[in-house]
Amino acid sequence: MNNEIYKQAKQAALELCEKAKLKSGYIMVVGCSSSEVSGGVIGKNSSVEAAQAVFSGIYEVLQSKGIFLAAQCCEHLNRAIIVERDAVLNGEFVNVIPQPKAGGSFASAAYKTFKNPVALEEIKADAGLDIGGTLIGMHLKKVAVPTRLSIDHIGNAILLAARTRPKFIGGCRAVYDENNM
Repeated sequence: MNNEIYKQAKQAALELCEKAKLKSGYIMVVGCSSSEVSGGVIGKNSSVEAAQAVFSGIYEVLQSKGIFLAAQCCEHLNRAIIVERDAVLNGEFVNVIPQPKAGGSFASAAYKTFKNPVALEEIKADAGLDIGGTLIGMHLKKVAVPTRLSIDHIGNAILLAARTRPKFIGGCRAVYDENNM
């Protein structure tokens, strides 16, 4: 099953990169309940193996495109973010190392894999994947736009995707750039 999970995660990341028009240097936030991926209940059945399969599929895609992965921790770490220091050079870091039962298996995989991981309380990402109802909205830029992918599950977890766009301002006389929609 882990090979299938890896393939699904990779496909989701590829599709979201394309639909969100992500470029090198952009940030994608991912929240992943390995419990839900494995068919369990969020927060109750953490699976290091499932988390690693999801992480590997997504990270491979993002690395190849120069896009940063922001891994959302679970509620026990207040949904903190694990990211490469290079993505947030002037970020306000917090001191925590996620663990499978305190931060989550997905964020733990990110922390162990990143070259120079740091933790933040928040980030404003350009797009995101919510795998298993992890509530990533707090870490997306305004305005978040739901984005349909060809798949709606990774393993047994419901998959939701979002991209962001700049706010529309200026009223009825304003003209908008179609490339930013």
